[in-house]
Amino acid sequence: MNHDQNEINKFNNLAHEWWNLDGEFQTLHQINPIRLEFIKSHIDIANKKILDIGCGGGILSEAMAKNGAIVTGIDLAPQSIEIAKLHLYESNLDIDYQCITVEDFAATNSGDYDVITCMEMLEHVSNPDYVIKNCYKLLKPGGCIFLSTLNRNIVSYVLGVIAAEYLLKLIPKGTHEYKKFIKPSELRRILALNGFEVYSIKGIGYNPLSKKAHLTNNVSVNYILSCKKTC
Repeated sequence: MNHDQNEINKFNNLAHEWWNLDGEFQTLHQINPIRLEFIKSHIDIANKKILDIGCGGGILSEAMAKNGAIVTGIDLAPQSIEIAKLHLYESNLDIDYQCITVEDFAATNSGDYDVITCMEMLEHVSNPDYVIKNCYKLLKPGGCIFLSTLNRNIVSYVLGVIAAEYLLKLIPKGTHEYKKFIKPSELRRILALNGFEVYSIKGIGYNPLSKKAHLTNNVSVNYILSCKKTC
């Protein structure tokens, strides 16, 4: 078992906040255009089959669907999935949301997807390697995966935990466990061992005063990367 029930409970308890633009997930809404920009700079997502792993309430899933992607979103927090489904009545989009583990999903959808996105999720699981292995199974040959997570160092602890959760209250307290943060070198190694080649890596900068995000070459805190299945 790769999931942590405590992590699932965190997001279940906050599920009602997913589409409150001024609520607990407002920062995710603010960085989402940058995530989408990064993805679209590497691939034309129109008519591509995309799997959004750890989709939560569907913030990125909906953005990709609006750009013509054929999106499936999976998450282990059932209340988040219900909120994602309910929001489709408002957005009038067609997205397949499922509450299922990535390994169970991979067992019946091997080689089905052109693209996988997995944003701000790896730092919430016990074994990121296990997620990456299943991503490999799910992707078509030459398929792309986009990942974002938090670096592990003193800067990311101060900014990503102390400042973001307790001082500026940008995200809910207790969202992150520092020990689960992943250094880019560690993630590169996991990806290489599982048949992926990294093509690009960028930092995600965020200005709490303007509430705007931007891509940067500084990967000391949040970072996003693209890679491709090598065979």
